[in-house]
Amino acid sequence: MPPHSENQKKNDPHEIEGIKSRHGNATTFPWFRVSILVLLCGSIALLFSPLSENLYRKLRELRSAGKEVTEKKVSEPKPKAPESPPKPKEPAIRAPQDHTASSGGDMRMLSRGLQLNTKIRIEKGGAASLERDTDESFSAHYELKIKLPKAITTLPELEKNSPGLTAILPGLEAMMPKAKVSGFFYQLYENKAKRMKSNATQLNELMTRHNFYDCETMLNLKHPETGRRIFLMQAEMDVVSDGSDGDRLPVMPEKIVNSTNYQPLTSYGWKKTGKSPNPLIAGWKNRIRKAEQEIALADTKDDRKAWLQSRITKIKREIKDMEARSFLVADYDPFIVMPINVLTSNGGDPYAARVGDYAVVVYEGKIYPSIVGDAGPSFKVGEASLRFCKQLNPKAGIYSRPVSDLSVTYIVFPRSRDSSREPDYAMWQQRCGSLLSELGGLGEGSALYSWEDTFPPSAK
Repeated sequence: MPPHSENQKKNDPHEIEGIKSRHGNATTFPWFRVSILVLLCGSIALLFSPLSENLYRKLRELRSAGKEVTEKKVSEPKPKAPESPPKPKEPAIRAPQDHTASSGGDMRMLSRGLQLNTKIRIEKGGAASLERDTDESFSAHYELKIKLPKAITTLPELEKNSPGLTAILPGLEAMMPKAKVSGFFYQLYENKAKRMKSNATQLNELMTRHNFYDCETMLNLKHPETGRRIFLMQAEMDVVSDGSDGDRLPVMPEKIVNSTNYQPLTSYGWKKTGKSPNPLIAGWKNRIRKAEQEIALADTKDDRKAWLQSRITKIKREIKDMEARSFLVADYDPFIVMPINVLTSNGGDPYAARVGDYAVVVYEGKIYPSIVGDAGPSFKVGEASLRFCKQLNPKAGIYSRPVSDLSVTYIVFPRSRDSSREPDYAMWQQRCGSLLSELGGLGEGSALYSWEDTFPPSAK
């Protein structure tokens, strides 16, 4: 061994005696420099990768958060002792401003003249899952209040509505002390009330206040000396436009012939004497043809077919009636209308009117002869033919009543009818005059009105 090696061995403090070196004299690998180079390359690769961008953004957020915390600690004042939170206010309960009915119409429009007072009451309830199954939680209570009127029974009350009535019919003064309210007055308002109940229950359109209170009184009167009975009624006057007669009016406007609303028959009729057919027969036969065509359609339902068939039967019956009889014509004949329940009553009421009974109408100081010519609804009174209505008010029409207040006095002479015949206005006047004489006659200066025949001359 060379001398320097021996000396080196002796001088090496980490040398273990008796063991030879593992590397001998070979050159050692540069591990440190290689590690530095690998770290440098990895850093460069990481710098240009997506991961570096995420790391950079995360570091920036952490830095900003730290900055905000630092600023908040500097700017925020020293926190005060925590206070108890205020109690939450209960929400105010307000009723809706508008209330409508699900029937398709606003309840406030159910009837003109109806005073409708609405009120919404909202209360606290339980859980919605419970309230939705409780009927009373979501309910409406609809109350219709109606006052039934009291019939007037004194002469001053009658005079208030019809000034000068006593002067025209002085015999009333002797008859009024024993006046009795007709049972038909109570029946009339009972029928009105039933109709109102039925419509109100279904939220249907209601009768107007004007039409509900259309009758002031119905009285049974009897003259103390002659025993002549009369049925007296005070009411308004509405228009009736019905009737047909081929003998006196063989031609009528097309809008009437083809109308589905115009009624060719009146309750008062007589045997046809002429050969001219009733002008409405053609329109009625056309209605039958249309009904049969609809029945023949494949998509017409059975219930509709049944209704059409019953309609055809009714129209055929009316055609036979028009072929055999003549009727009043509202445009030309001055007649009045009474409720059908009065005309068809079977109670033997000696004061009940019948079709064809003679009658007089008093209005604004004049007295008009007439007959009971037709039947109307049992819940309505105060109707007359268009001819009569235009006499009282020239502006009257099928959509415009001549008298809206209760100032028309109707006086019917029960059991006075003659055999049915073509109207003879002169005879009507004579018969009414004779019947009035049994009540003491007309007052000084009063006379029965004389109706003129206004049928077109070419029609006869």
